[in-house]
Amino acid sequence: MTINFIHRLRQAGIAQDDPEDLKIRKTVLVFAMGLMTAAPMFWLALYWMMGLQFSATLPLGYQFVSVTTLLIYVYSRNFSFFCISQLALFLFFPVAAQLSIGNFISASGVVLWGIMSPVVAVMTLGGRQSIPWFVAYLAMLGMCGYIDFELGATQSRSAVPMQTSAVFFMLNFAAISSLVYFLLRYSAMEKQRYRDQLENTNDLLRIEQEKSERLLLNILPGPVAERLKRSDSTIADGFADVTVMFADIVNFTSLAEGMSPNQIFTMLNRVFSSFDGLAEKHGLEKIKTIGDAYMVAGGLNDPEEADYTRAIAEMALDMRAVLATDLAVNGVHLEIRMGIGTGPIVGGVVGKKKFIYDLWGDTVNLASRITTEGVPGMIQVDTTTWRRLRKHFDFHEPQTIYLKGKGETVVYRLVGRKEVAEGVSGVIA
Repeated sequence: MTINFIHRLRQAGIAQDDPEDLKIRKTVLVFAMGLMTAAPMFWLALYWMMGLQFSATLPLGYQFVSVTTLLIYVYSRNFSFFCISQLALFLFFPVAAQLSIGNFISASGVVLWGIMSPVVAVMTLGGRQSIPWFVAYLAMLGMCGYIDFELGATQSRSAVPMQTSAVFFMLNFAAISSLVYFLLRYSAMEKQRYRDQLENTNDLLRIEQEKSERLLLNILPGPVAERLKRSDSTIADGFADVTVMFADIVNFTSLAEGMSPNQIFTMLNRVFSSFDGLAEKHGLEKIKTIGDAYMVAGGLNDPEEADYTRAIAEMALDMRAVLATDLAVNGVHLEIRMGIGTGPIVGGVVGKKKFIYDLWGDTVNLASRITTEGVPGMIQVDTTTWRRLRKHFDFHEPQTIYLKGKGETVVYRLVGRKEVAEGVSGVIA
């Protein structure tokens, strides 16, 4: 309990869960309380040094009451009590001090210290709530003026010399002006410090949000990710025309038998990461990896924006070339076969947890099945895809293959781009 109380005292009664504005108000009030508690004894010492003996009862009493309110506040965390009691002390103690010394002249206008009450009230309670304190301060000034000039209390009870009064007038004005300035400056600096902390926090939140955005975009297509952020409703869309490609590694099971899990992961990660780069290069959407198979699609985001069917074919040729020539990616000489289909599909997000974006439909099934019927290095396409690509790419003669669930199906084997087709036609023959 004692350790906890001391910790609160060191923290000026500020709790970790306090709002930033409340932290500033607490800090400012404790700072003002420290200044106002030290000032009476300092002023009393100055009077004594100048040969004027005044009773220390009032300053000591003020300090005792002020420190007591601080201890009660730290113990109870009742900031409202602490605030009101300190503002009252700021207001009434200067009046009592002036009356105990004499009048405006002999006390060197010590009542002016009461301005600290509405000034601190502005910083701790707010503009509107500080109005009563300012009115009360004006009333205290009026009361002191009435006592001095209407009731004839014109003689100093302590016979303070005029030179001393002049010095203390200057000191009072300088001290009050300085305290007001430093309080305002301290408050502004604290607000700026908390504002900087808030900006730093916002920057960190923005960085984390960007990470989350990137993670979400790595899982879902851009438009789907935006819709998922705005609503948790089911996402399922029909697309009239999409080109889908599957690619799988030939004889992967037998290749993986002699490898450790880490070696298998490293091998697949290198290959599929290179495919991810190609998908981004050609403006296509990676859908998923299934074991040793890779699925990519074009036409999901904006079917009218680009020739996505041609982009799929370009990516397929690039994938084949990377595996054939880049030993850093394919040091174990893996081979792939690919199948491309074009047509209507349904796309959506399945489930509520660990969700993925997936595609369904006859077009997806066709692309998957003509992939499995291929041979190493082969890129097989359906008739719709062939019609779109035949002006830009060369193909072997059509072949009819039997697909389970589809029956006899015509497929075309993509050789290469027309401008280089003769140089690579022998690769697939």
